[in-house]
Amino acid sequence: MAALPSSEDGTGVIPVLKADNVSVTLGGNRIIHEVTTELRRGELTTLIGPNGAGKSTLFAALAADIEPSTGRVLLNGCDIRSFKPGALALERAVLPQDQVVRFSYSVEEIVGLARLSHNTSPVRDTEIVSESMDRAEVGHLRCRDVQTLSGGEMSRSGFARVLAQTTPVILLDEPTAALDLRHQELVLRTARRLRDDGACVVIVLHDLNLAAAYSDRVIMMADGAIVADGSPAEVFTAERVSEIYRQPVMVIKHPERGCPLVLSTDRARID
Repeated sequence: MAALPSSEDGTGVIPVLKADNVSVTLGGNRIIHEVTTELRRGELTTLIGPNGAGKSTLFAALAADIEPSTGRVLLNGCDIRSFKPGALALERAVLPQDQVVRFSYSVEEIVGLARLSHNTSPVRDTEIVSESMDRAEVGHLRCRDVQTLSGGEMSRSGFARVLAQTTPVILLDEPTAALDLRHQELVLRTARRLRDDGACVVIVLHDLNLAAAYSDRVIMMADGAIVADGSPAEVFTAERVSEIYRQPVMVIKHPERGCPLVLSTDRARID
C-alpha cells in the first residue's frame, strides 16, 4: 500500500472527510448540533449511540445525502456539495440502511451499476463485479431477481455493489443489521481489509461488541452531539455506556480478541 499523505504539521494523515461545525434540522427539529470531526484514510471508524442519537443523520450528511443546515462537509478539502454526481461516485461509496429496488434487476445488474462512473474497460468491469460478488458471498445469486432475495441476501448484494465501486471512502449504514453471525463477521472483516488497503471506512453500528472488535476508532453520539471519540478501550467504559444507553453494563476484556466486551447486567435500570 502506498504511503498516506501527511498533514502539514506532521502530526498525522490528512483527513479525507470532515464534518465542519455541522448541524442538521429536519421537520423543525435540530437532529445534530454543531458536530466537527475528521475521518482519515487507513482508519475504520464506527458511529454508535442509542436510538435518536443522530448517528444516521451525521452519516447521511457525510455521504452528501442530506445538506447541513449550518456548517459543511469537506471531501478532500472541498465542499462535498460542489461535486457532481459522477465525480462523487468515484470518491465515496454508500451502503444505505434501507435498500429498496422497485424493478426486476438481477443481482449482477445491481452490482454492475457501481461501475457506471468508471472509465475502465467492460472486461475489467466484469471482473471487478464478479470479484465483488464473490467477496460478499452472493456470486451464486448473480442471476437472481433482487426482488426475490431475503433481507440478508439483499444487504450482501448491496455490499457487493459498494465493493465494486472501488472508492477511497466507504460509508456503511448498519451493514450487519439483517445478517446472520457468519455474514456479520464477513462484512466487517472485509471492511477492515479495505482499511488495510488505505480506504477511509465509516460504519454505523448498533452492536457495541462488533464495534469494539473491528474499529480503530469509535465515535459515540447522544442527543445530536459527540460525547466520546477514541479507541474502543477509551470509549467503551462501563460508566459511560451505562449512562448513555440507560442500561447497566459491565465491560470486560474479550478472552480471545483482547478488545472490550460489553455485557448487560441485572442491576436496577438507569432512569
